[in-house]
Amino acid sequence: MDRILQEISAVGHKLEGMDNAMTALITETRSMRLEIAGFQSQISGLDHRVATVESQVVLQTDRDQELLHLRSKLTDLEDRSLRNNFRFLGFPEGIEGTDILSYLRDTLPKLADITFNPLWNFQERTDLVSRDKTERTALAQS
Repeated sequence: MDRILQEISAVGHKLEGMDNAMTALITETRSMRLEIAGFQSQISGLDHRVATVESQVVLQTDRDQELLHLRSKLTDLEDRSLRNNFRFLGFPEGIEGTDILSYLRDTLPKLADITFNPLWNFQERTDLVSRDKTERTALAQS
């Protein structure tokens, strides 16, 4: 009988050890659950940030395409503007007086041996472009 009591006591000690181990496992499981909940919260926040960055990338791509389009359009407009400009070289500085438009209207038909058309519009833009101090280039945009 002593032996049975000893065996029961040994089983009781083993059960206590198992109970302590189970309590430790439960505590560890609870701790892990809290950590996992924290990770889930962090992942959710990161997921939101990634979605925001992805939408910004799409928006930036659209902006880049628009920028390329606008640069192309600007280049085209600059090229067209240059094709519509006339440069007249060899006019001494100050020969046009104070009214370059009148000077061009009077001088160009004589130099080119053409009849002046009053519908020609030189008023869009007329500038003097200085090459050096003694000579200027008259620049007229049609």
